[in-house]
Amino acid sequence: MVVDELTERYGDLLTGSYDCVDRIVLNAYYPLGHNPGGFRVWWRRLHDDSDEQLDNTHLMRMAGRFSRRVRAWAGTHGVPVIDCKRGERKHQLAEEYLASHPVGTGVFLILVARCAATVWDVHRSKEVIGNIAKKTAFVNHYSFHIMDPQWGHVTIKMSGHPPFGAQIILNGHEYVAAAARAAGIGFTKAGNCFTRVADPAGLAQIADTLSQSATAGRLSQVCDRWIYSACLCFGLDLDDQKRSGFCYGYSVFQLEYSRNLIFAYGRQMDRVFNTVLDRTRSRLDVPTLRTLFGAKQRPGRNGTPDPSPRLAVMIEKPRWDLTLFKVHFGLLTLKGYTKGEHVLRFEAITHNTKQLRCGRVLDRFGEIVGRLAGMVDRFTTMLDCLDVGFLPDDTLDQLPQPSQIGATRVGGIDLNKPRIRTALTAVLALTAAPGGFTIAELATRVHTITRNTDYTVRHAAYDLRKLRGKRLVIKPGRSRRYQVPPPAARTITALLALREHVIAPILAGVRSPRMGRKPTHW
Repeated sequence: MVVDELTERYGDLLTGSYDCVDRIVLNAYYPLGHNPGGFRVWWRRLHDDSDEQLDNTHLMRMAGRFSRRVRAWAGTHGVPVIDCKRGERKHQLAEEYLASHPVGTGVFLILVARCAATVWDVHRSKEVIGNIAKKTAFVNHYSFHIMDPQWGHVTIKMSGHPPFGAQIILNGHEYVAAAARAAGIGFTKAGNCFTRVADPAGLAQIADTLSQSATAGRLSQVCDRWIYSACLCFGLDLDDQKRSGFCYGYSVFQLEYSRNLIFAYGRQMDRVFNTVLDRTRSRLDVPTLRTLFGAKQRPGRNGTPDPSPRLAVMIEKPRWDLTLFKVHFGLLTLKGYTKGEHVLRFEAITHNTKQLRCGRVLDRFGEIVGRLAGMVDRFTTMLDCLDVGFLPDDTLDQLPQPSQIGATRVGGIDLNKPRIRTALTAVLALTAAPGGFTIAELATRVHTITRNTDYTVRHAAYDLRKLRGKRLVIKPGRSRRYQVPPPAARTITALLALREHVIAPILAGVRSPRMGRKPTHW
């Protein structure tokens, strides 16, 4: 159940809400084929315990045979094969094909494009293999677009060179849509989003099943159902797969998790989201704020160049009238944006699951989803805290007083000092950081805000100690990372708003009388 403070605050305006795993990218790999000794063992299994033909020529021949088999099969079964150029959006080609052609279960489109992959380089004489080494080369990859009865549109992107590494791309909304149809739940779907739902609670219950650990088994089943019989068979037929013991392992590479708030009226959704943006975007880091108007594509390698650093806050306004609020933390991204006319979506994305430090094998899928769900909870709660501040009764009186951390006595907080105000602003900008922030990250953020490098790590450590004394920052356990509790975020927001927008304008309006020339007539 959705329990974050932002959803609770605007719950009266909603007709429903649901959490759903969105885009899923799995890596498929043959464990034995990713080290020289294992690859040689697999080759000997495939060639009757002989490696006389293990050389670069025969490896290239396997890749050529893969290509010829794919094109021959596609020509026989009427499946289009499209050779893509650099910069073409492959998913858009597939979406356009689906919109204009009826498709059944199985492979309906194959896209071919060159990209980097790890291949084996064999150095040998006529009798002896000298060395087997990995190298990176640009080779053809074949994207098999498949229609699955349970998961909808599935894409398997496979290299034509052994050991035939692959990526499987799925979408959780496709799975939920198929399950909702089977359960008789009516809905209206726009892209990967449900805009109208007859039974929001029933749909949310179906979507929650994707967050469970058992989803790893369902993902393994759909991968095994297609990768051997529809993709790998062009490089190794079923007999070769069985004889050589070729079996894929799966790991989670990328994952998206979204919280979707369905508003009764689109006008109310726009007003709520724009109000939250106006009040929070400056508090999340003014110098890295960017606005794009009339962009054809979202920022990326092949689209509009990304104008911000990797740790940034951006407001985008593309041509399709999509408002997007995005925060980067390394390989993790938090987003809030409008989807269609009635849906407000908050999303957590891991671009590489190694950043989560919880393992990447498919069996850890439930734990990875749990961490992303926690990121969404904290992100939405912190947006609400930055939007609505609150000061307890005695806060202003207690701030200047010294405090105690264990046996150490630390000084109070003087809001009249620019340095402590800058530190509070930087802490507020890091409130949404997944897993908290370090002293060095706070110092870096202060440098970004002030454009001044005189603020050192020692200064940051001292300021954090004072904030800990006032319970504005916490340090969980023996961790070296710091976090801002939601009540503390509301207090910091109120303090900065009071100092910058109430007290500062009043003080600026106070002027001493001007001493000019004495008037001629009194």
